[in-house]
Amino acid sequence: MSAFVVDSDEHKLLRESAGKIAARYGQEYFLERSRAQGKVDELWADLGQAGLLGMHLPEEYGGGGAGMSELLIVIEELAAHGIPLLLTVISPAICGSILAAHGSAEMKSQWLPGIADGTKKMAFGLTEPDAGSNSHNVSTTARRDGDGWLISGGKYFISAIDEADAVLIVARDQEFVGDSRSPLSMFVVPADSPGLTLQPLPTAVVSPDGQFTVFLDEVRVEPEALIGKAGNGLRQVFAGLNPERILAAGISNGIGRFAITKAVAYARDRKVWNMPIGAHQGISHPLAEAHIAVELARLATYRAAELFDAGQPAAEAANIAKLAAADASLRALDQSIQTHGGNGLSKEYGLAELWFSARLLKTAPVSREMVLNFVAQTSLKLPASY
Repeated sequence: MSAFVVDSDEHKLLRESAGKIAARYGQEYFLERSRAQGKVDELWADLGQAGLLGMHLPEEYGGGGAGMSELLIVIEELAAHGIPLLLTVISPAICGSILAAHGSAEMKSQWLPGIADGTKKMAFGLTEPDAGSNSHNVSTTARRDGDGWLISGGKYFISAIDEADAVLIVARDQEFVGDSRSPLSMFVVPADSPGLTLQPLPTAVVSPDGQFTVFLDEVRVEPEALIGKAGNGLRQVFAGLNPERILAAGISNGIGRFAITKAVAYARDRKVWNMPIGAHQGISHPLAEAHIAVELARLATYRAAELFDAGQPAAEAANIAKLAAADASLRALDQSIQTHGGNGLSKEYGLAELWFSARLLKTAPVSREMVLNFVAQTSLKLPASY
């Protein structure tokens, strides 16, 4: 029971449902598939069939009609069982939210039911080698070709595109070059499109969600691939950013909970000089501090989700939650490893292999430094640094 995050009866049932599915597979399933560069298709299918992937999507398109708060519970609970799934943030949260907010009725009908039930997956193509996640510097271009477009360029660190049916590509629309409006447009590009190629990007992260460089060489898309209005892509991108930050925080919070739970169990059972090591303040106090940090981060995260679901400005809360959760999870994981001593580095305990997943979330989907820039400039009204 959390001191701050107190579930309603409905949320308690949702958390139990997600937890039961996660426990049925367990962390070892996740790690075995990840080590072998495999996928967790069975888990994904069960989550979809249970209605847990599309909790926040409109009911008329196969979703649960709930909000980001409900999807946050699912994603956090998976991570709290040692299963941090990046794809849950990318496909249902980022792409699903953007399509729900800006897609045509036909596009929603084509994609949202499958995203909600897990039978379709979508990757998100924003970041580039020279632009990072700075959407103002996107160099991938889309130029008119008859009634469609030809897209050329490259995307970098694109997660899980190898298992996606399509990728949502953010491109600089040449039709608007020189226009005072943002010249970005967004397209749903089928993953098997001619001219689209993938190159694996090896990382130290132990995860089924691989990273890729994506090359687009005159990839043709038809008119119906355009999301919303041409040249309106920057506004559309923002529809996915707050969900991205909130749910990335949820993964971090889940990792923090997992780490503390493992450490507490070990500290109760492990005895040195006929006394559980958890009786020593050198063990108990750092774990208590780590727990406090995780619980405060959870409070911030659920508050951000509440604001988002209420249609209130949520950018400040989402960014603060993301930073706090990433820092807290790393602190909790490090202390859990330290509590386990040498066992903390053993694969048997499932802690060390979570390190890079937790560390990734300090850098992505938005870096700690960019969060601080946002808070300094937006919340504190300090001069812009860029």
